[in-house]
Amino acid sequence: MRRVVYFLLLLISASSCLSKKELVYMQNENLKETAATSMQTSYKPYQLQPADVLSIKVQSLEPEISNIYNIVPPSSAFGFADPGTMFLSGYSVDDEGNVNLPNVGKVKVSGLTLQQTQELIQRNVDRYITNATVVVKLINFRVSVLGEVNRPGQYFVYNERATLFDALGMAGDLTRGAARENVKLVRQTPGGSEVVLLDLKDPNIVQSRYYFMQPNDVLYVEPSVAQVKRDNLVSLNVVTIALGVISTAAVILNYFK
Repeated sequence: MRRVVYFLLLLISASSCLSKKELVYMQNENLKETAATSMQTSYKPYQLQPADVLSIKVQSLEPEISNIYNIVPPSSAFGFADPGTMFLSGYSVDDEGNVNLPNVGKVKVSGLTLQQTQELIQRNVDRYITNATVVVKLINFRVSVLGEVNRPGQYFVYNERATLFDALGMAGDLTRGAARENVKLVRQTPGGSEVVLLDLKDPNIVQSRYYFMQPNDVLYVEPSVAQVKRDNLVSLNVVTIALGVISTAAVILNYFK
C-alpha cells in the first residue's frame, strides 16, 4: 500500500511541474493587454503543382453548354460533398502541369496561383461561351498534424489563408507535454521536401514565410524534455512496483511453503 501511495505522489508531482513559460505561445514581455501590437505577415499565394486537384465551376445563361465543364455537381461543389468524392471528380494537374478541359484542351497551370489560373481558364472559356463566369478552387488543400496534439490526424482546409495556429486548432491544440519551441514543418516543393523547425514561443512567428499553411503540409510536434522525463519516471516506477509486487508474492509463497 505504501508503494502505491508513493507512486501516486510521484505521478502528481511529475504532472504539475510545468511552468507558465513552457506553455505560453508567442511570448513577449512588451505585449500588454491594453495595447495592440502590429506585425507584418508574409503571405505568398500558393502556386499550383503537379498532382494538385482543382474544382472548376462554369456558370452561364446557357447551362447546357457550361455544364460540360462542371465535373463536380454544382450542388455539391466547394466543401458540401465528401472530400473523397470531390477529389476523384476534380481536374487533376498532370505531371506536365496541365489540366485538360473540354473543348479548350490542355491548359498550363503549374506555377500559377489560383487567381491566375481562374483568369486563364476564364479567357479560354470565353472563346466558347458568352458571359460565362469561372470559379476555381483547390480541392486537395489538406494538412496533417501529428505528435503532441489532442487530435492528431489529417484535416481538409477551406481557407486559402489558413495559418499555423488554425491547423493546430483543428487538431485540438497542443498537449501540455508538447515542446512549443520544436514544431517541425514538412512542406512539399517542386524541388523536393523541405523541413523547417518552428518556435511557437517566438512572437515573430507571424512574420515567417511558413506561418501560412500550404497543401500537403505536415506538422509534427515533439514532446518536451520534461514530458520525456516524466514518461521515463512513470515507466521506472511501474517497473519498480511490479518488481516489488512480484518479490512480495515470492516471499509470501515461500513463507507458506
